[in-house]
This record gives sequence, structure tokens and C-alpha cells, in this order.
Amino acid sequence: MLPKLSHLSVPTPLRRLPLPFGGKKVQYVKYDPNIDMLTPEDEKTMDRIVANIEDFVRESPKINDIDYHVRDAHAKGYCALKAEFTILPNLPEEYAQGVYAMPGKHEAVIRYSNGLSRVDVDRNLGLALGLAIKVFDIPGKKLAPGEEDSPNMDFNLINHPVFFCNRIEDYEYISTIFRNITEYMKHGELIGKARVSAVWATRGGHKLPTKQSLKTLKAFNGFTSIKPKNALLYSYFSMGAVRHGDYMAKIRVKPTKASVRQILERKINRDLHDEAIRLSILDEIRKHDFEYDVQIQLCRNLDDQPINEITDEWKEKDAPFVTVAKLRIPQQKVPDDGNFDIMENLSFTPFRCPEQNRPIGNLQHSRLRAYEAASKLRHKLNGVKREEPRNLAELFDNKPHDNKRKRLFGLF
Repeated sequence: MLPKLSHLSVPTPLRRLPLPFGGKKVQYVKYDPNIDMLTPEDEKTMDRIVANIEDFVRESPKINDIDYHVRDAHAKGYCALKAEFTILPNLPEEYAQGVYAMPGKHEAVIRYSNGLSRVDVDRNLGLALGLAIKVFDIPGKKLAPGEEDSPNMDFNLINHPVFFCNRIEDYEYISTIFRNITEYMKHGELIGKARVSAVWATRGGHKLPTKQSLKTLKAFNGFTSIKPKNALLYSYFSMGAVRHGDYMAKIRVKPTKASVRQILERKINRDLHDEAIRLSILDEIRKHDFEYDVQIQLCRNLDDQPINEITDEWKEKDAPFVTVAKLRIPQQKVPDDGNFDIMENLSFTPFRCPEQNRPIGNLQHSRLRAYEAASKLRHKLNGVKREEPRNLAELFDNKPHDNKRKRLFGLF
């Protein structure tokens, strides 16, 4: 079990980071609240997106041949693990913004998942993987509706630096492709990718390809080219931008070099085991700790680091990442199901955060309703109370494990 943590407990103070570019003062783009302006048409589109999400959640047991309701994305969880999140002291002023201005250690729980809406064996799902982080005991009002007094802050990250579209109207159409992607892949990866590309670029054959549709297709193809390896070894990204106090930024969670060297099972073979991804994570965490650097990439130039073009990667050479916190997963005992009940009943939304660290940009802002609708309906249909835990003990101590609801491909 993790020791009880205090937000007043901090590691040995670090030296202040040197200024980049030979000591020259770097100018960062200030946060602009007008960047989140949604039109009435955007709101109508979101009404349709929310309705589609709710329809999927209702039908998800039938679609996935399971007996519980799942998320419309990141439906398959691999495991929920105990963690600790340490905000570093003595950060430069530009980085010590919002929650990062309060150094200290916090308990946390993390969930690894597959990005698709299906629950299936690993070889059928692709390698777009998610890392969700819930950090406990974060002070301040939160943005999630009805959860203003929540003590927690969530991060929703994925192992790819960019999102697959930029516009709300594109998200409406493309999200339906993602929900059916396993159907496209039934006849093999090459044929499947060709079918998805054609449908994607032409909106099902109803329109000629546009510059924007080809741009989003290129972003999607980046997800399909992710190479298989132990899920611990990927870097995970916010994809979209976040407010960083007075500034704007993106987030990366990157394995430390020391932790990477400890991994014995680096590659995975999804053809040898239906649950290769889960087992490779658990095999390592049962043997040793693992640590990530939590990094901030501040926006310096809106031409090179656009906020609303989230298919565009912010190049590290133009906007370097700076470590502001550490995410440590201690060695721990984990059941073979990866703490299934815990990871299924948890709710993660990037809007469970203070105003100073909120997601920004039109598409990011629109996702608030999508996360809320999917989570509330899923919990209701599963007969599970939707509530936020206050610490690891509430989650992991003396929790019964009901495996009757779970059919996890060869585990039970």
C-alpha cells in the first residue's frame, strides 16, 4: 500500500531551470478566453453528437457482446493502478502556473485503455492507447458541471501527439467511423484501411475530398502507424491545448530513461495472447516501480503552435517540453483482471480541473458535454453510483470483486 501522502511533502528542491537560447527571455503567448467561442450551429452539432453517444452507450452491450455498458471511446480498460503525482518545487514562473504553483505529493489512480469504442481481443483493436490520471486532493473549484467541489483533477491522454480532426462538424461524422472501425477491418488490415480512408475523405462517397478532410485523414493514419510495445513505454499526450494559468500549453507524460531501462518485456505480440497488453503492464508493475515525467509545452507562436488546429503537432524544437511533475507507479500487487471493477466504475474527464488548467479551443470545449453525457448514462445503466473517490483507500481497500459481469477473453 502507498504511504499516506501530503501535498506539503516535497522532494529535495531543484535548481531553477536555465533560460533557453543562451539566457534570452522567451515570450509566451498569453491565454485568450475568446479562443473558446462556440457558434449556435456548433451547439446544435453538439446536441446531435451527444444523442449519438447516448445511443451507442445504450447499445454497447449488444455491439460488444458483453453484459455491461461501456464508454463510447476507450471502452476497453487494461488496468487501474495506484500512483503518486509529485508537483516539483522551484519551477520558473511561466511553468509554476495553476496547480503547478503548489508543489507537493498527491495520491493518484491511473487507467490504461484502448482508444476505440469496442471491447475485443487486443489484435482486433489497434494500438491507440489511453492513459487517464486522477490526482487526489487538488484544491479549488472545478469546471465539471455539478462537481465544482470535487477534490480531484483528471488528465485524459493518448499515445499520439495530435487529434484526428479540428472542427466540431468533422468530429460528428468521424466519430461514427471510429465506432465502426472494427467492422471495416474484418477483411484484413490493408483492405480495412483503404475502406476507412475512402469513407473518411469523401464522407461516405457523398462529397469530394477537401483539404481539411485529407488533413484529418493524415492525422488518423498516424494512429494506425503506432508500433507495438509495452504500454508503459509510450509517451502520452493531451493532443489539444490547455490553459496554463496566464499562458497556453500542451501536456506530455514521458517515461523516464531510468524506468525504461527496467522494462524486461519491451515488445508485445498480440497474436500470441488475446490480452497481451494488459499482461505486459501487470508483469512489470508486479516487479518494480515505474516513473514518468509530466511535461508542459508552452505556446510561443500561434502560427507554429495553433490552438484550434489540433491535427498539427507542436514541434519540440520550436517549443520544448519542460518537466513540472513526476508520475510514479509503485510496485504493487494487481489481480489478473487489472482491478476491473475499479477501472470500469471510475469517471475521467479533462474538465474535472481548475479554471487555470482547463482544456481550451473550440473542439476541446465542445467535448465537455460529450464526456459528461457518456459517463452519466453509463453509470446509470450499469446501476453504479457515479461518485468521486477522495483517496486510494476508498478505491482499493476492501473492495469486493464481482467477476460475474465480466467476460475478458480468456481471463475468466
